[in-house]
Amino acid sequence: MTSATRTGGEWVRRFHRSPDSDARLVCFPHAGGSASYFFSLSERLAPGVETLAVQYPGRQDRSAEPALRSLAELADRSFDALADWTGEGPLLLFGHSLGSVLAFEVARRLEAAGAVPAWVFVSGYPAPSVLRGGDIHRRGDAGIIEELRTVGGTDPVWLEDAEFMASVLPALQADYTAIETHPRQVGVRLRAPLTMLVGDDDPHTTIAEAEAWADHTTARFDVRVFPGGHFYLDRHQAEIAALIAGAVKEIAG
Repeated sequence: MTSATRTGGEWVRRFHRSPDSDARLVCFPHAGGSASYFFSLSERLAPGVETLAVQYPGRQDRSAEPALRSLAELADRSFDALADWTGEGPLLLFGHSLGSVLAFEVARRLEAAGAVPAWVFVSGYPAPSVLRGGDIHRRGDAGIIEELRTVGGTDPVWLEDAEFMASVLPALQADYTAIETHPRQVGVRLRAPLTMLVGDDDPHTTIAEAEAWADHTTARFDVRVFPGGHFYLDRHQAEIAALIAGAVKEIAG
């Protein structure tokens, strides 16, 4: 691919520029997560695959902005930010937890605009047709912190740091509101191939809920189960990178 000037503004992060890559991967973080969560995956995939990570408002360098409480609005804004990244080679999507449903919604918008993703990877969350809802967003600060202890992915030291938690709790509460109030989508299918990744001990996603993603594509579908819980991917970066690189190779024929 040729190098080009891109936009996307505050929404898109590119950690390892790879202008000659075979494809681009757009990553969508989990609730409370940030673009930097995908730095190591980006490093593993470069230079064959260039990784873009979406930075939601309300965290890190966007901490002064109010976090969005609607997943549909997050999808609309993400789609707009990616406008300049479509149309030049294969574009793949990867989302974890909240990010999986967001990746699905962005894929829907891309397909409606005539830019069908080459592949969609979803991770660690039930299919749109079997979303559980939830009440974490109504539990207050202590309840959200307890949820973080349960699912892992956050160093316990930070959970005891009152100043740090005060800085991230507004975005967490908004993210949980966005995903827990997002309506189920039944009978909505992508035209892109779809791969679902899940940990075998994930309290948020059963294997049946993972397999239900098959109802959301008219193309190829498969499930990959890894040892671990909700943040199984922290220990399986190499395997996930190999899976994505394999998909890119398959797309290239």
